[in-house]
Amino acid sequence: MKRTTRKSALFTAAAAAVLLAACSTPGTSGSAQSAGSQDLASPTAKSGTLSVITKFADPKYAPFFVDMARAYESANPGVKVDLQQVGDQPYKDKIRVLSASKSLPDVYFSWAGDFANKFIRGGLATDLTSVVGPTTEWGKTFSPAALKAFEYKGKNYGVPIDLDAKYLVYNKAAFEKAGLSGPPTSLEALLADCGKLKAAGYTPIAFGNKFGWPAIHYLTQLNTFNVPAATLAQDYDPATGAFTDPGYVKALEQFQSIVKECSNPSANGLSHEAAQASFLNGQAAMHYLELLEFPAMTSEGGATKEVADNWDFFRLPAPTDAAGDKNALTGAPDGFMVNQGSENAALAVDFLKFMTKMENAQKMMGQIGYPSAVQGSATEENSVPQQRAALEDMATASAYAIWLDTVTNADVANAFLAGAEGIANGSQTPQQVMQAVQKAAEKVKKQS
Repeated sequence: MKRTTRKSALFTAAAAAVLLAACSTPGTSGSAQSAGSQDLASPTAKSGTLSVITKFADPKYAPFFVDMARAYESANPGVKVDLQQVGDQPYKDKIRVLSASKSLPDVYFSWAGDFANKFIRGGLATDLTSVVGPTTEWGKTFSPAALKAFEYKGKNYGVPIDLDAKYLVYNKAAFEKAGLSGPPTSLEALLADCGKLKAAGYTPIAFGNKFGWPAIHYLTQLNTFNVPAATLAQDYDPATGAFTDPGYVKALEQFQSIVKECSNPSANGLSHEAAQASFLNGQAAMHYLELLEFPAMTSEGGATKEVADNWDFFRLPAPTDAAGDKNALTGAPDGFMVNQGSENAALAVDFLKFMTKMENAQKMMGQIGYPSAVQGSATEENSVPQQRAALEDMATASAYAIWLDTVTNADVANAFLAGAEGIANGSQTPQQVMQAVQKAAEKVKKQS
């Protein structure tokens, strides 16, 4: 399950009607028993139909959520969970239509950032602070950073389900062959090390950008390094974004250097998975990937024994003159929100509490390899050592640098996407990219 920022085709009215019909048991809107009038800590009766939609349709992940729905029904015989699961991009399209028609299910998936904030600003998300705020019993079970990712103006609107972050994995044997004693501690050192790895016969960093989002992940981290946090927050807000700070151009220049000095040719024509294969078979020395992908680094996941026995990870290092936050880490939790218009909001909260119980959080990690946002759920039985070490590292991050394609407005994200592809193939300069981003931001600001 990889994140994608590809634009979808526009839906016709007929297609939209089909999507609405597919949501068989949506939450209601404007009811006297809507979320605002319910005691979220205790449903009056555990009965009725609870509608839930996720974006975990991939056969590798879908069974876990089916198991959770059936287990909740078994524990609460009066409840029927109407579970719908669709893929990443279809979900983005479907939830847009359901939101516009005020036909959201009781529980719905959301990425952190502006994707979630749109629901909040539109009055479609329930304020869950009273039950999952950082001082509540349930809230204390989650990673604080994960809980904060769904915070808006001091209130909590989402329940984090998993944790993810971006790391450079590296082949320790390749580093040794190139005469490198360990991971670089600055971006400048990384670029220098790439030259040594090339001389030793390796592609320094495997990079496949066919679908655009891998470049966006680099820019997420580089923007955070080069632009002060307060400026980033202002620019990522659709109502105030300007993107005039010189740090954005510097971030694009650094990305340009990584592509030129470290990556394989024709990255835009290569998928992320194909690039990953070159790391797994020992041809590439490094690969920038998500924590969710760590299981692929094992023999069971497809790595050669030499790689599986000799890999580790480190953060993409910051430039020495970084003007932003050097300790922020690209990543974010995925989560679920509760429809503000739902008559079953208290039951929805109860279902989410059930799904994030320690035993179920541990089951998710073991069954589908997703690190849970529930603290302490990664064990020797359900994870590899590098996963547990990464979770410890994530706890030391000053903040999450949330994926650029979900933390910003879609028009701004698409301008960054097109620009990153242009940087990768040499057709655009950093200055040209930022002109397009600024133009998109101005348009969005006027609409806001």
